[in-house]
Amino acid sequence: MKKYAVQFPTSGIRKKFQKALQSISSVSTREEIMTAVEALADHPRPFGEPKIKPPLIVYSFTAQYRIRIGNYRVLYDVDDSCNTVWILDVRKRNERTYR
Repeated sequence: MKKYAVQFPTSGIRKKFQKALQSISSVSTREEIMTAVEALADHPRPFGEPKIKPPLIVYSFTAQYRIRIGNYRVLYDVDDSCNTVWILDVRKRNERTYR
């Protein structure tokens, strides 16, 4: 199986992701999130993590997948044509996460 590149679609989204990550008070949760994001290179569709239905629009991009890390969700999309995982957002799980 080919490795996927884990990237952000724009530098602005990267900055927003990093800012949201820094706002998480627990260092261990931040490390878990980064480990999970890096693991997407080997397994872009982890077992037990269903597709988001319907897909979410995040900064004009479509998030079709999510991974759960405690009370947080990393929203992303997979482009198999260029073997890339596009990281779009990290959100605290609440009633507005999937809107």
